[in-house]
Amino acid sequence: MAVGANEVKELRARTGAGIMDCKNALKEAGGDIDKAIDFLRTKGLAKAAKKAGRIASQGLVSSYIHAGGKIGVLVEINCETDFVAKTDDFKQFVKDIAMHVAASSPQYIKREDVPEAIAEKEKKIYETQARESGKPEKIIDRIVSGKIDKFLSEICLLEQPFIKDPDKTIQALLQETIAKLGENIAIRRFVRYQLSEGLEESSEG
Repeated sequence: MAVGANEVKELRARTGAGIMDCKNALKEAGGDIDKAIDFLRTKGLAKAAKKAGRIASQGLVSSYIHAGGKIGVLVEINCETDFVAKTDDFKQFVKDIAMHVAASSPQYIKREDVPEAIAEKEKKIYETQARESGKPEKIIDRIVSGKIDKFLSEICLLEQPFIKDPDKTIQALLQETIAKLGENIAIRRFVRYQLSEGLEESSEG
């Protein structure tokens, strides 16, 4: 199959692999970029994946205040060297992540961080909903699995669509930045504050 220049460009940005390697991977994957990334990783050609095992102990802690002081975010993002931490590209990435957290309100960084009890609670709710709506028993597991997958993708930062470019996920943005800067980068932690969150409205007077 013919491989488009845009697909090759995106794959290179996300993996740091060479042009011919990207073309071959896309051909093997039938044009599917995510499958092409997996192909490159199995061949050891995805530079971003290689860098993922390296220790990232430098970086930045940054803040973002939004909506007239009603929402505030703190993020810690790590890289390998202080040199990269001071680059404009890294600073922009940190700023983008803080802004995204303010706008999209993720609860966890990745699926592995979600407590099992939370996923189980959602699963029971979806099972009850499916049964009460009269769905056949044989397809309930499939329905619940799909809803759990959607739930996790919505609350995990890395799987959310990037607010400035919804065609890519935060994971894709992270991989692009790793490939561009040549170092492992890790979103270590974040906290999001929203004014009066968790407080009950008082009804005085």
